[in-house]
Amino acid sequence: MKIRLSHLLLVGALLLTPMGLSACAADAPRSPLGCAASGSPCLSGPARVSLKTSRGDVELELSGDAAPLTAGNFVDLVRRGAYDNTVFHRVVNEPTPFVVQGGDPQSADPKVPASQYGTGSFVDPATDQPRLIPLELGLKGEPEPRYGAEIVDPAENAKLNLKHDRGALAMARSADPNSASAQFYITLKPLTELDGRYAVFGRVVKGMEVVDRIKQGDRLIKATLLQGGTLVKNKP
Repeated sequence: MKIRLSHLLLVGALLLTPMGLSACAADAPRSPLGCAASGSPCLSGPARVSLKTSRGDVELELSGDAAPLTAGNFVDLVRRGAYDNTVFHRVVNEPTPFVVQGGDPQSADPKVPASQYGTGSFVDPATDQPRLIPLELGLKGEPEPRYGAEIVDPAENAKLNLKHDRGALAMARSADPNSASAQFYITLKPLTELDGRYAVFGRVVKGMEVVDRIKQGDRLIKATLLQGGTLVKNKP
């Protein structure tokens, strides 16, 4: 079953398949690796974010210590309103609970057909280009996260600071490890097969029962920063 679910994740649930052939192609613009080099903001310390959904409210805790670049990107998009009125375009809970995915900014545009949901990224108005961030994985005992490559060694995966436990908040991406942008997912059960392959940057701390009720097509009405959220342009 794990093989089947992993395949489903790669083909349909998390990989932004059409985007992987266009905006996330090898020649697409992307951020340098790591906070010190990146033009994207990084989160210093923790942050709390509220998601007001059509099914109820969910509260997230983000880790700026374990995933400063990924969490900082998310906080910045929350502040910009990039997630407001977007659609949870893919919910996989059959044959067993898997993930709830949303965050495609273009899904807030009524002119965009539902068939295109899940193919978009955040386009930075300063550059008119998609903002892409690298895969970020923090390991216990290492002073900084690793960037740009999956971790396949089980012994190293065991040292990950943030794992795909139930309620984990992580970034969706295409086959390119450095192609995450705005789309995120929340795990409906522990998914150890994804550890080391996708960047976890937070977790649900309130409202997991709401996440369980979300159906495909439901909306993220408003994302709000509740606490923390200090963004820096360099290494935190």
